[in-house]
Amino acid sequence: MPTPTPDRSVVNSTTAAFGERVRSRRQELGLSQEAAAQRCGIHWTQFGKVERGQRSLRLETIVRIADGLAIDAGQLVSGLPLPEWRGRDQVQQ
Repeated sequence: MPTPTPDRSVVNSTTAAFGERVRSRRQELGLSQEAAAQRCGIHWTQFGKVERGQRSLRLETIVRIADGLAIDAGQLVSGLPLPEWRGRDQVQQ
């Protein structure tokens, strides 16, 4: 029986845009994924998934990444596209 291949798709447009920002900042600093991951306190394979938009993150992890990349967490998340949500139209504001 063949080994199932892991899903390598982007979670959504929000995670993709966040990952692009993380990659851009890492490159500005001249860091490899491994070096950046070490500074952020996460495993390099997980860091790569973040950059590819394949991980949806907890707030604590976003703050950790921002700290490791010497950038304000707000700069990484401000203006990101909203994730698709089926119930959005049903919520009254």
